[in-house]
Amino acid sequence: MSQTTNAAGFPKPAELIEIMGASALEAQDRAVLNVLYQHAHDSGHLTKPGAKWEIPTVALRTSRHESNDRLQDTLLRLMQVVVQVPYADQATGDARVLSTHLFRFFDRSTKGTGTVRFGIPEELGPVLAVSGRWGRIKAATVCAMTSKYAIALYEMVQLRGGMDRCVETFPVDRFRELMSVPKGAYPAGKDFVRVLDAAALEVNGLSDYSVQVQVVRKHSKAPITAVTLAWWRKESNAFRATQREMQEPKLGRRARLKAAAAEVQAVPPPKPPRRAKAPATPAQQLDLVDAIEGKRP
Repeated sequence: MSQTTNAAGFPKPAELIEIMGASALEAQDRAVLNVLYQHAHDSGHLTKPGAKWEIPTVALRTSRHESNDRLQDTLLRLMQVVVQVPYADQATGDARVLSTHLFRFFDRSTKGTGTVRFGIPEELGPVLAVSGRWGRIKAATVCAMTSKYAIALYEMVQLRGGMDRCVETFPVDRFRELMSVPKGAYPAGKDFVRVLDAAALEVNGLSDYSVQVQVVRKHSKAPITAVTLAWWRKESNAFRATQREMQEPKLGRRARLKAAAAEVQAVPPPKPPRRAKAPATPAQQLDLVDAIEGKRP
């Protein structure tokens, strides 16, 4: 709770990033969720029983063209969804799962320039306050994304950005759960890969990290068994390109990101030194794993 919002974003606990059961939420819902929880955290009263907050309605609009009716739909979905929050009991150390709503109530002004009052469940606040893992989330970055899967992937990377390692492999079911993919959606491997590629495109174009997502199979036609995620912090030109894109309108963003990605792929990567003990980048680490497993010559 002593952490404050800064240029890197607001501290969002892992328990809220890795919630289960949030597949019904859309991209706009996730963006509004972050704005509301940032407002609650910055007040310093997140753990206060019965705490209520008030925020201007305009602060919850992710687009200048958004109507009050659409915002009302978002608030209703945030009220209705029931999520499972895994956490460790502070008294016993037992691993537990809290089933809860994300918000206790919403009290919305009928005027377009009014405010929204809200509260969070009293059982959820203490769980978030004692979290030992936090990811720095930028509300502006989340609001700039159009895909809920991109937002989920962005938050996963932000949660892991400060770790010693920069490559992690997840069982496919666990990864689908973290990405909030509905059960039964995208059963075909190629469809799931397209979803991952689209999410990675937005994260690469709009966040402070570059990512690479690679599915793991026993052979090319076998089912996907796992997903490997690699991430590394952007520097120099890549970081400046992200800042420029954040100033551009959402209209035409996907086409611009695809064009930028194609330019990056067209540039051949530098050859590693002959006696290098390990690849220099996470992407090269994945290539080495593939070569060892016989996937590449």
